[in-house]
Parts: sequence; C-alpha cells; structure tokens
Amino acid sequence: MSVQIFLLGKILGIEEFLFTATAARTDDERPLAGRSHWVTLLSEVLPRALLAELRLAKVLLGASGGGQFLLLLPEESRGAANDFLRNAAAEIDCLSQGALRLIWASTENLGEWPIVRRRLSEEMERLRHAPAAGVDGGFWAAFDPAPPGSEGEIYFAEDLVVRLHENNLVGWSPEHPGRVLVGEGKHTWPLGSSVDAIPFAGHAAPGDDPAHPADRHTLALRAEGKPAWGVLRGDVDNFGIRLRRAESIEDHIQLSVIYKQFFAGELEVACSMPEFWRKVTLLYSGGDDFAVYGAWDALIVLATGIQRMFHRLSEESLRDYPGPEGKTISMALALAPELDAPLAEVYQEAGRRLEIAKSSEKDCFHLLGRTLPWRQMNYISELRDDLVRMVREFGCPASFLSDVAMFYKDTPRSRDIPFERPWRIHRRLNRLVEGPREREFQKLRQQVFQELAGKSGGQRKLRPTGRAALEWARLTVDTPQNPIANKV
Repeated sequence: MSVQIFLLGKILGIEEFLFTATAARTDDERPLAGRSHWVTLLSEVLPRALLAELRLAKVLLGASGGGQFLLLLPEESRGAANDFLRNAAAEIDCLSQGALRLIWASTENLGEWPIVRRRLSEEMERLRHAPAAGVDGGFWAAFDPAPPGSEGEIYFAEDLVVRLHENNLVGWSPEHPGRVLVGEGKHTWPLGSSVDAIPFAGHAAPGDDPAHPADRHTLALRAEGKPAWGVLRGDVDNFGIRLRRAESIEDHIQLSVIYKQFFAGELEVACSMPEFWRKVTLLYSGGDDFAVYGAWDALIVLATGIQRMFHRLSEESLRDYPGPEGKTISMALALAPELDAPLAEVYQEAGRRLEIAKSSEKDCFHLLGRTLPWRQMNYISELRDDLVRMVREFGCPASFLSDVAMFYKDTPRSRDIPFERPWRIHRRLNRLVEGPREREFQKLRQQVFQELAGKSGGQRKLRPTGRAALEWARLTVDTPQNPIANKV
C-alpha cells in the first residue's frame, strides 16, 4: 500500500501586501480589492489545480481558504507537487514584487494527528524564519511598490475586480501558475455554494450605474447623517488554538469548513440584506476573518448582526468543543478622516484598532475610539436612539451633544472654547420644550443623563460607554444641512 503524505501550504506577507496597494486615482478602490480577491482565491484555486494536474481525486482536498490549504497526497506525487508549487511561488513572488511568499511542508501520514501536525508546524516554522534559504541575489533588492499601470496592478484592478464582477467562473492554467484566471483556464471552477464550487463572498454595493460597483464617495453619501465611510474588520478570537486542539484530521477539517462556510456564506447573505446591500462592499472573507468597507452607519449595525450570527454558530456548531477558544469574535471600525482618504490606509488603521481590541480583551468591538464588550452594544444603541430623539423630535440643538462630550477628560478642546458647566446645559434644555410634550421631554432628558452618569461609591461618574453613544449620535445628526460645530 502506498504511503500517504500531508501537504500544508501557506501564503505569508498578506497584510503588508495589501497595505502597499496604490491607485492612479484617489477614488479608485480596485487595487486593494483586486489584491484581496487574488489572495482569497489563491488558497482555493492552487490546491484544486494541483489535484487536477496530478489527476488525483477531489476528496484529497482537506482544507482550503484563508491563505492556507491542506492536502492528502500519495508519496509518489511529492516531487510533482513540489515542482507545481515552486512554479506557482515564482509567479506569486513576481506579481507581488516579493511581498508574498508561498511556503509548504509535507510529512508522512504516520502517527496520531497531533504528532503529524507538530511535524508540519516545525517544518513551516523553519521555512517561515529562513526566507533567504535557497534564493538568488535578487532577494536582497529593495522592495519598490508597483506603480499604477504596471502589469500586476492592471491584473489586480481589471481581471480580479471588473471581470470577476461579471463572471462566476475562475480557472488556472500552467502558463500562469500563480494567477487566478477569470472565466477561462485549463481547469475551471464555479463560484458559489454548490458541492464543486469555490465559496467566495464577493458582494459589491451597486453604484448609480448598476453595471459598476459604488465607489467610496457614493457609499459615504448613502450614510445617514454625516457623509463618511469606513472599514470594518473582524477576526475570530484564538482561532489557531482551537485548530491546534483538534484531536484528529477529521476534527481539523470540520472546524475549518465550519468557519469558512460562515464567512463565505453568512457574511455574503448579511451584506445582501435590504439595509446593507447598497451601503457596503466586501473586501475579503478568510478562514477566520473578514473585511468590509462602506457607509459608516451600516457598518456599525452590520457588525452587531455578524456578532449575533457568530454567537449562534458557536452555540449550535461548536458546543461539543471544550473551552472558549474560537467561539468569540472581535471587530474594529475605522472611519476615513476624509472622503478621498486611501482605502489601504483606512484598512490598515482598522487592523491596528483590531489588534488593540484583541490585546485588551476578547469578544469585543473597537468602536469610535472605545473598546467595548459586545454585551454593552444594546445599551449603547438605545442611548444613541434617545440622544438622536432629543435633537430630531424635541428640537435640541445638535451642538448640545458636543457640549456633553466635553465633560469627558479625553476630549480635546481648544483653549478659546469655554468649558460648559453642567447646570448651564440643563438650564438651556429646560427652556426648549413647553406645552403638552414638556413632561415627556423632561422624562427623556432625565433618563439620558442617568444613563450617561452611573453611580460609583455614592458619586456620579461618566460611563465610558456613554462616550461611544454620544459620538454615534453626533455622526447621525451631523448632516451637511445641519453641521455640528467642531467643538471636540
């Protein structure tokens, strides 16, 4: 009987590769979107193409997606597989200008899965920390990002954005071993949810011309309140630990499939809902993470919806796995400082904030400068609704939200702007509403200020979560027709 081997492949340098996306126009999202689609599809197409080239059964594909893949091969195919991956790695290195590295390791299917996994991990670590092993002198050349208009950037922007938007078929050919071809190739696979299809979440908000996706400016103008856009990123907490605790290859594959189907399936469905489909565009969905950009207000609501769906997934599909690892998700939202801010920079900032959130605590959301547990989002949403109601329904000036925000110590304030005393704010609000609704307004006002200031040791203290609700409300009522004075 032939000896079988496990082959584990991984793409390194994805984050740095995405950060360097450049565009000839500031309103062009295609370079980053194309790079994201390429990286997402590479780890799906390459293992399938390898099996097809070696004329091996499709069932030998163990796990794929999220920048890595796992295959089961006969020992006789080791040399051919190495040649295939070397050719693919060379073109990947060329297209990414050295930013991406495809590494792989193989070992015999001997012993328990934890032992096999350890052998694979040790070999991958050796390759990861020895990038210069077996390379030529060109490895030491300085990295120079490809200028807009180069062959690689045209491939990312045109083939993997424009053509992929119009096709549901991807392929691979030996002439371009490191590329994902769109609508053609020696071997092809559909994109979708069928058995033989590659799962791919590629929702793009339609533009004013439905034939083309909406750009960032259009998405910002579709936001309620302030016209602004942002990037939402999410990542499963301790996903690697959960995979390492798998006792068998069957558990490893099952876990990988559960997470991939969630991010490729549920995320696509969520973004296609009526309240989101015109406001958000998916950048990528990996094996344990995702990125979306769009109108700021839709991203906040989308984040809470994804968290609820993931919590339900954990309760239904992961309840038999002990420990909290891999059962919670953290997210971060970064708003663009300007409408024409580069998408890659805002994407990078969202990643930085996600790292802050995950390093402070798990199962949380970094929102508008605060890292908040998910359990507090309902309270924040209700408080925001009350604050907006005070402005829109009872006629409070929008600037009163800025006045209240000034009581937080971390609020930057110009020396020319006087510090508002609390009683002055109350006095102004008391004079706003008279008549039959005065009692209703006073009840709402009292409720809002009680929610903003909790009691601790017999003293009133401002709740940190109130700051997030205030900023959310300010963005909601800050419209071009009714701008809030920039007091904070």
